Amino acid sequence: MNRDRWLEVFEAVRKGAMTPEEALSRVSHLPYEDLGFARIDHHRLLRRGFPEAIFGEGKTAGEVARILQSFRERSVPALVTRLDGAKARAVKRAVPGFVYHPRSRLGYLGPAPGEGEGSVVVVSGGSSDAPVAEEAFLTARYLGARAELHPDVGVAGLHRVTALLPSLGKARAVVAVAGMEGALPSVVAGLTGALVIGVPTSIGYGVQDSGKTPLFAMLASCVPGLVVVNVDAGFSAGYAAAVINRAEEAPAKRKPVAGGKAARRPR
Repeated sequence: MNRDRWLEVFEAVRKGAMTPEEALSRVSHLPYEDLGFARIDHHRLLRRGFPEAIFGEGKTAGEVARILQSFRERSVPALVTRLDGAKARAVKRAVPGFVYHPRSRLGYLGPAPGEGEGSVVVVSGGSSDAPVAEEAFLTARYLGARAELHPDVGVAGLHRVTALLPSLGKARAVVAVAGMEGALPSVVAGLTGALVIGVPTSIGYGVQDSGKTPLFAMLASCVPGLVVVNVDAGFSAGYAAAVINRAEEAPAKRKPVAGGKAARRPR
């Protein structure tokens, strides 16, 4: 959209011929920026409510840095996923203010997250699942959710899960990360009224088959209220949890279900 067209839009809003919401819709679908090796969607934050994420694998450190610099020039925050340590160090030298979390291989450029809103709870089956669980936790937190991370609460010791009932009862969304046989999400989904997002990991022996066994186990679960993302997809789960957390209505505004009984989603 050229300058003259923008002036027409602004003038239409000023005269009342176009609502601010209609003008905002025009802004939300502006063209991308073509860097040659990437086409940057600067208006995803405006259009979807969350910033764009950059997948670090397959890109050079210079390419990641150039994309982040483009975002920074427009004061748009950005997440970088699956970024190894060597690339991260080079990116930090080129982009001051870039924050990197080595265990989750996740980086962030933008204002530091505050306390957050709502409640997203992330649990993991074992400490070996920590990188994926931390990726989900940090993603949800950077996207504005108040998030908790509870590692190593696998079903081999169910008392560790039941100890979390107060947190699970208040959650708007729960991310359950597990490898091996992938039982944790089913157990958690049976203990909370919140939507549970299962994340299978590639951690385990033999027939675990790089995450296929826990993936199939979660998909085959008999517990309603459990959805599943791809193997090791902590970012996807954290993003989905942040969307659910933001969309959740305040309890006082929630409408009753059929029959006049109040919805029984615990807080």
